[in-house]
Amino acid sequence: MIHHAGLIAAFMGGGWRGVLIEGPSGAGKSDLALRCLDQGFALVADDRVELWTSGGALYGRAPDTLLGRIEVRGLDVLPAPALAWCRVTLCVRAGTPDRIPEPAFTDDFGLRIPVLTLALLESSAPAKLSRALRHLGGGQ
Repeated sequence: MIHHAGLIAAFMGGGWRGVLIEGPSGAGKSDLALRCLDQGFALVADDRVELWTSGGALYGRAPDTLLGRIEVRGLDVLPAPALAWCRVTLCVRAGTPDRIPEPAFTDDFGLRIPVLTLALLESSAPAKLSRALRHLGGGQ
């Protein structure tokens, strides 16, 4: 299935852990991904993500026409190194987070995936995402 989102990944615990970034157009999905790339994350997909399940896990990749490309608003759609695919272990949704939220999960994909609500354009968003991935997105 094609999903309107971005997908980035960090290498942790011996493997790639993917973060699916969801939100409406203009919410800052590509902006957050771009800032995370500067913090050591890898691009998997920008704007559209092909998702599938296998063996009780969710995986994602870029459609062929978008592989290795990321939108840099105000500049262009530019080439960027990208992973061919990764396992999705955390879902980030654009929004205003509670100060200390209750744990949240999505089963939109038939699997229980941790969800983090995040103000995507906050300067601290990449640091929060990285910490959430370590804490919530362990791939359990």
